[in-house]
Amino acid sequence: MMTTLEKIKHRLIDRILTTRNEIFLEAIEKIFLSTQKDDTLSLSSEQIEMLMLSEKDIEAGSLVSESDVDKIDSQWLD
Repeated sequence: MMTTLEKIKHRLIDRILTTRNEIFLEAIEKIFLSTQKDDTLSLSSEQIEMLMLSEKDIEAGSLVSESDVDKIDSQWLD
């Protein structure tokens, strides 16, 4: 079972991977840079695999728009 923190991370990763809003991504990057500390996290092998699969999806054009993800989330939450 995923913890709340893991759920938040997965939702953020999904949104970051599907957005085409450059201003939004730059803002997220600035937030990370402004809060960056020496306590970097190590990724698990599962997380690395998930990121690699995501990269393959991007390269193959297997993407879902942010608005479609919002619709799916809305339907799932109802």
